[in-house]
Amino acid sequence: MPINITMPALSPTMEEGNLAKWLVKEGDTVKSGDVIAEIETDKATMEVEAVDEGVVAKLVVPAGTEGVKVNALIAVLAADGEDVAAAASGAGSAAPAPKAAEAPKAEAKSEAAPAPAAAPAAAAPAPAAAPAAASGNRTFSSPLARRLAKEAGIDLSAIAGSGPHGRVVKSDVEAAVSGGGAKAAPAAAPQAAAQAPAAAPKGASDETVLKLFEPGSYELVPHDGMRKVIAKRLVESKQTVPHFYVTVDCELDALLALRAQLNDVAPRKDGGAAYKLSVNDMVIKAMALALRDVPDANVSWTEANMVKHKHADVGVAVSIPGGLITPIIRKAEEKTLSAISNEMRDLGKRAKDRKLKPEEYQGGTTSVSNMGMMGVKNFAAVINPPHATILAVGAGEQRVIVRKGEMVIATVMSVTLSTDHRCVDGALGAELLQAFKGYIENPMGMLV
Repeated sequence: MPINITMPALSPTMEEGNLAKWLVKEGDTVKSGDVIAEIETDKATMEVEAVDEGVVAKLVVPAGTEGVKVNALIAVLAADGEDVAAAASGAGSAAPAPKAAEAPKAEAKSEAAPAPAAAPAAAAPAPAAAPAAASGNRTFSSPLARRLAKEAGIDLSAIAGSGPHGRVVKSDVEAAVSGGGAKAAPAAAPQAAAQAPAAAPKGASDETVLKLFEPGSYELVPHDGMRKVIAKRLVESKQTVPHFYVTVDCELDALLALRAQLNDVAPRKDGGAAYKLSVNDMVIKAMALALRDVPDANVSWTEANMVKHKHADVGVAVSIPGGLITPIIRKAEEKTLSAISNEMRDLGKRAKDRKLKPEEYQGGTTSVSNMGMMGVKNFAAVINPPHATILAVGAGEQRVIVRKGEMVIATVMSVTLSTDHRCVDGALGAELLQAFKGYIENPMGMLV
């Protein structure tokens, strides 16, 4: 029986992607785990691995096809011993035509409501019968696994997958069968994620807006996938998260002096310095240590629980063509400044090349958005759920301040903390920001 390969969902919010490149051709033999294609999502270009074994009978979707829907048929494998020609001729529906630039009006009508923000989940147990994550969630599985589960009378949603991105594969079903896997659908688990709004309000229609402008005085540029996702996430955040803002000024002179001293003594490596610290690297470290010191602020909100994080995983906003992405420094409170600096440099480069893996930009417990290098004095950032906080960092500039009754000149940086008032109220947000200010103004504390 032919094995269908479908467009995988490479992130919780992915609805469609571009099939950038095939790394196999018809007639090739593939094994489970072989990389067979490159898929472009709204954030990155990712490699896709084969889940089943067989011979590539037909590549249904050509390389370069845009807008391929999740779960759409993209290729067919002939199983072991199966006639390849027969498998190819029995392939499913034809490939979707490459996505043309749609008129904005059509786009607006087909726009889906934003997906709910994914709350951090506990690690899955070994492949065996397990409760479904939540009522109505899609279970990703290989065609062979679905067939075996159907024959055995086992509910796929009761099996924890061990394949890529939690996909249920043949071995998972076999393990469930041998272990007496569940034959009936399990009860729905308690709700753990915050509910998305029923429907996001639409902006003014194209006809309404375009009537305001002279014909021929503009051009229409269709939204790309990244811009659509950013728009949905921002609308979701402002609709569901009650933002609260706290601002403080931090003196930077001691931090700038320590940064210069550390960069001067950096060991040489491969003809250059082993590291080169930036102010942003030290801001990341200070924010992580502040969350360690004020653990009640290192949380995420769900309808049923307060998710208290054990580490400070700091997302850092990086501007890339067409939008932005937030690669994450994991366990930043435990890392040295040089390690944060080198990791951030690598993540930033790969972010601009759209080469990040989903686990490198999904999740996190807080975010930092630094517009100081652009000359911005202060601003308020929008929280990125499921985070409960985001720190907006302005430029360091020389200002006149009063110290011990005298006016002096100091380098001062304004920072604004946006908090989710459901779980981080004003007093707690102020405590977190004071802890951050303490590390910025006494930066030697970040070295011990």
